[in-house]
Amino acid sequence: MQLTWKNIPAVPEANDLLDIVLNRTQRQTPTIIRQGFKITRIRAFYMRKVKFTAEGFVEKFDAILQSFPNINDLHPFHRDLMDTLYEKNHYKVSLASVSKAKTLIEKISRDYVRLLKFGQSLFQCKELKRAGLGRMATVAKKLKDPLAYLEQVRQHLGRLPSIDPSTRTLVICGYPNVGKSSFLRSVTKADVDVQPYAFTTKSLYVGHFDYKYLRFQVIDTPGILDRPTEEMNNIEMQSIYAIAHLRSCILYFMDLSEQCGFSIEDQVKLYNSIKPLFANKSVLIVANKADIIRVEDLDEDRQQLVKSMLDVPGAELVQASCYDQENVMPVRNKACEKLLASRMEQKLKGAARVSSVLNKIHVSKPQQRDDVERPACIPDAVKSVKKYDPADPDRPKLARDIEVENGGPGVYNVDLKAKYLLEEDEWKKDVMPEVLDGKNVYDYLDPDIAEKLQALEREEEQLEKEGFYDSDDDDEANAYLSTPEAQEIREKAEWIRNKQKTMINDARQRKSLNNRAILPRSKLTRSYKDMESHMHKVGHDTSVLSAKKDSQHREPKVSGADIMRASMISDANSSALQPVGKSDRLHAGVNDGMLRSKAERIAKLSRRARNLDARVGESDRRIYDEMPKHLNSGKRGIGKTQRR
Repeated sequence: MQLTWKNIPAVPEANDLLDIVLNRTQRQTPTIIRQGFKITRIRAFYMRKVKFTAEGFVEKFDAILQSFPNINDLHPFHRDLMDTLYEKNHYKVSLASVSKAKTLIEKISRDYVRLLKFGQSLFQCKELKRAGLGRMATVAKKLKDPLAYLEQVRQHLGRLPSIDPSTRTLVICGYPNVGKSSFLRSVTKADVDVQPYAFTTKSLYVGHFDYKYLRFQVIDTPGILDRPTEEMNNIEMQSIYAIAHLRSCILYFMDLSEQCGFSIEDQVKLYNSIKPLFANKSVLIVANKADIIRVEDLDEDRQQLVKSMLDVPGAELVQASCYDQENVMPVRNKACEKLLASRMEQKLKGAARVSSVLNKIHVSKPQQRDDVERPACIPDAVKSVKKYDPADPDRPKLARDIEVENGGPGVYNVDLKAKYLLEEDEWKKDVMPEVLDGKNVYDYLDPDIAEKLQALEREEEQLEKEGFYDSDDDDEANAYLSTPEAQEIREKAEWIRNKQKTMINDARQRKSLNNRAILPRSKLTRSYKDMESHMHKVGHDTSVLSAKKDSQHREPKVSGADIMRASMISDANSSALQPVGKSDRLHAGVNDGMLRSKAERIAKLSRRARNLDARVGESDRRIYDEMPKHLNSGKRGIGKTQRR
């Protein structure tokens, strides 16, 4: 049985199918539409509903049609077996109904989409959508019986045994209660029910075993009664199809003790009635229950009757007892040998196939120029080589012997460089990098690189002796670079470069702060020495500040703004530098009340543009993600919050 038959998905009922598709349409398509929307948007809304519903039905029907096997493409055994179990015509009609429903729903979708393209209002488009979905639902509801039948077929197919019609097979047949299931249980691990009454086995059972590293399958068939094929029931027809269609070795079981309820004459008669099915097959007649009676114990007439069954070409008679396990495994092995021999004979009979293969094989032979015999030439050195003998003390030392002498596997590592062909043996231990400075060394390997290097060195020495690299301009440049002026310029350039780097780093640090809280300028304390060094660096004359600092006993710590303001006051009034109180940054330098109010009004106007644009300031709270996707995308389903 094909493996895909075991993986057929469940077939839903008609009402369940309708609920699945319509709920999916409701959940995965927009649900809000209003009268004020443009008519093109309203049409697109309802066209999408119709198309999505049709696609849902088509998808479900395609899955059903593709999962069930096509009965016309199956092996004859499987085809007849399905015909017996499920009625082939009923099976075809059910799948045809599903295919027809798929075609009808596609046609309904096309028709109503075409009508919706010319809808004039929201109400008209809504009614067209309802009509289209209603017709699709009607088509789906009419599949009630076909879908129920296909679901039953699916469940039964999953319970059928996996029978491969092309592998090596042994088929056990005969009257009911003659020991067929007992033999299958003895030679395989199949768990078959064995009971002392007829028709215990009502379907095909399969077991597997290995013989000569080959896998064999054994099929236990239900019992057959001696009556015409037209009168046989489905249980008996399974056995007939297995015997007729499978390339196998037939094991016909007999009960000579007649405990099965059928006489020897009836069993021989059944054998003769199904004998035409044994054509081109090897047959093995097994006289079971030999622990009760054997063939030799029968009277002459019955012995002759049993031996008359050997008229079939290749048929043999063996005796066994599944109760005492007497001769069970020899019977199995004999059946396997007969099956392998018959399969080989059938392969050899296919002369056309063998000849077609031989036509593709060509054996080259040297042209025979004369009658001189030319045997194969074997060098004398090869003939003189002695065969390796571990017990010979003069044997050649192998790599395995060296490995054992040096600690064995895991301790000794083979020297892979020992066979290198180099000019000097010391070079074998040199480390050769494969990659150097990110480049493959082999790409730049030149065998003549040493000679080229020596030639370049000789040429370089010759040019230096001739004064090729001597230049007057170079002497003048070297002389200028050694002057104090050039040295000062060089120092200033280095200071400017360092200053630029410092400013860049400071700007980056300020930018990394973003709008986080920073320390106010009024709280930043600077020493008088820091102020003086900063003023000197930016190019101001700090001699006056130095003189004032020397006149004081201690260095007061004040803010930078206070120092600048005190410095300006001291320069204007020529008085001693005194620390002053906090400065009013808003009204500093504005003494008139009218001007002060004007300044405040101008400051508010400057802040208006920033407030209107809602630009962030220092006091604003920072929100890194204003539109989290998991809160603003998707539509919440029924009991599902993963896309909420």
